[in-house]
Amino acid sequence: MEHRKPYFFVGIGGSGMMPLAMILAGQGAQVAGSDRSLDQARLPAKFDFLARSGIALFPQDGSGIISAEQIVVASAAIEETVPDARRAAELGNARMTRAELNARLFNAAPLSIGVAGTSGKSTVTGMIGWILHALGRDPTVMNGAVMKNFVTSDAPFASALVGGGGAYVSEVDESDGSIALYRPHVAVLNNVSLDHLPMETLIALFGAFIARAGKAVINLDNGEGALLAATMPRERLLTFAIGATADLTAINLREQRYGIAFELAREGAASIPVTLQVPGRHNVSNALAAIGAAAAAGLAVEEAAQAIQGFQGLKRRFELAGEAGGIAVIDDFGHNPDKIAATLDTLHAFDGRLLLLFQPHGYGPLKVMRAELVAMFAEKLGAGDVLVLSDPVYQGGTTSREVTSADIVADIAATGRNAVYIPDRAAAAAHLVATARAGDRIAVMGARDDTLSQLAAEMLARLED
Repeated sequence: MEHRKPYFFVGIGGSGMMPLAMILAGQGAQVAGSDRSLDQARLPAKFDFLARSGIALFPQDGSGIISAEQIVVASAAIEETVPDARRAAELGNARMTRAELNARLFNAAPLSIGVAGTSGKSTVTGMIGWILHALGRDPTVMNGAVMKNFVTSDAPFASALVGGGGAYVSEVDESDGSIALYRPHVAVLNNVSLDHLPMETLIALFGAFIARAGKAVINLDNGEGALLAATMPRERLLTFAIGATADLTAINLREQRYGIAFELAREGAASIPVTLQVPGRHNVSNALAAIGAAAAAGLAVEEAAQAIQGFQGLKRRFELAGEAGGIAVIDDFGHNPDKIAATLDTLHAFDGRLLLLFQPHGYGPLKVMRAELVAMFAEKLGAGDVLVLSDPVYQGGTTSREVTSADIVADIAATGRNAVYIPDRAAAAAHLVATARAGDRIAVMGARDDTLSQLAAEMLARLED
């Protein structure tokens, strides 16, 4: 796609904004941007990398928007009172959302593969990207997380991959309705569960998404997904499941502490042994989705299954920060009921107490997910496990605080589980470090805040001391 005008990203350090800016820069576009975290001197390594990639960075004070020719791309978190937004209004700049720009690139690609679902999008996107890369298809990949396979000393924040092979692989977001912008050749639907929106809204959005696809790859283990699969013509459908009958079925699962093995079964063909470098049943499901997407894109199932065994995982997706004194520290993106439950199930497959620090990703999601979060923790926490909630991440702007972390903790404690509210995140971390003993696993969980990885590293350092 040709880029004739320069772009200016407001909030360029965001998990969805940064890879898109990197893709544009990699395609030869002129890219600049600003970010509140840059002004606050948070995560300097990230912005140093962007600068080394040829992206000009400015304070978020309007000074970077110097011409009406610039296309201003703003993240959902940017309010109209931000100086950059006011400056763009004064000059009359063309405006785009992150999703509008990504959809334009996606829809223009000769082969577009869109990954949708409430949970697992980033992992499946990374898996598909790795399969296509390993099999020589040279894809462009737009991800919301850093893909370990593509990290190098020159590219430590590899949440994007810029290729010349014509394939564009991207996760697509339902939370703001922007999934409606995408017209995929191959649509992956990993699951449908409560997160940001009411269930009936999610079903409508995901149903329309797969209806627009040339071929849909759908998880039959998910009830809503199975119902949506029934609406698709059989010739445009490829299904996957664990144990149940599907086009791609995983059988004979064998859990490992930091991986999992299974056999891939298909009707009329010999089963294929697969060993993943990422753990948990949910990653078997993710792998089936990725193999299915590769097959729908014309690759051989056998080759895709072989390639996926080289997938190293994503940053902050059940990532082992390290071990000290017999205590493991895990950095994890879990933030909604399904994601957290998958992490807890994976951890509980082996002995040891769990010490969980959960920083919710906003007050709005706490309100939407309150009952489901409480029910999940009541079911999944073990008798000896300890859960600590800090206040939700807050990086400025206006927000309603109708439901707080204290409310969630009170609800969970009423079920008899060990939940504690410690507002300050550093104090919450110190509490868990002081509590930990050999054999425990500490998990730092939450989204929308890259500094959680720093917190996990700091906790590990304290344990080492």
